[in-house]
Amino acid sequence: MTSTTPRYKAIEDFLLERIHGGAYPVNHQIPPEEQLARDFGVSRMTANKAIQNLVQKGYLVRQAGLGTFVTDRKAESPLHEVMNIASEVRGRGHAYSNAVVRCEAIAADDEVALRLGLRLGGEVFHSILVHLQDDLPIQLEDRFVNPRWVPHYLQSDFTQVTPNEVLVASCPISDVEHVVEAVLVDARTAELLQIDPAMPCLSVIRRTWSDDHLISYARLIHPGERYKLRSLHKRRG
Repeated sequence: MTSTTPRYKAIEDFLLERIHGGAYPVNHQIPPEEQLARDFGVSRMTANKAIQNLVQKGYLVRQAGLGTFVTDRKAESPLHEVMNIASEVRGRGHAYSNAVVRCEAIAADDEVALRLGLRLGGEVFHSILVHLQDDLPIQLEDRFVNPRWVPHYLQSDFTQVTPNEVLVASCPISDVEHVVEAVLVDARTAELLQIDPAMPCLSVIRRTWSDDHLISYARLIHPGERYKLRSLHKRRG
């Protein structure tokens, strides 16, 4: 830690190191604020700030009268922007992998043609991937891409790069649309996500633009008990 690093950050790093390393497993009670303040030679307010930051990030939960405990942190994505899921997973200290289910050129049906602004029956690139965190599926990505803007899409090795990485490299994203709802999935989707078909899921319909060009339409399905979406809006002034 440098002299310019906030003092509360040392406590955050200490706690995160033990959480990621397994010394503080799920439901483990962390040391109280008073002890952390003494150990790091800081005020209780500084220790409180470190803990509160990790509560807001989803690593810890406070239980009134009992203490602060490590949570079973769900995978999380920011809703207002498009992130590379591989980077998200690795950034949380987990192992990322995926399974490619389908990668093909198909004729656009009514829904895909409407969503991508293509003519009915026109060629569209289609991929289906299951994204995994520590070998556990957290997202089924069913994506359709306008071949005019990303002509090499189907030649990509999705075991090495994600569709997001391919699209962003070819057509930097300027606009994004998200539609979110709770759904129940069919038997095949449940099988791919390794869940009971009765488990509620989060469905995100995402369309992305690069300048004025509509590039991609994706259906993203997340098991409800393994995933959450976050939105942060900062007021100005």
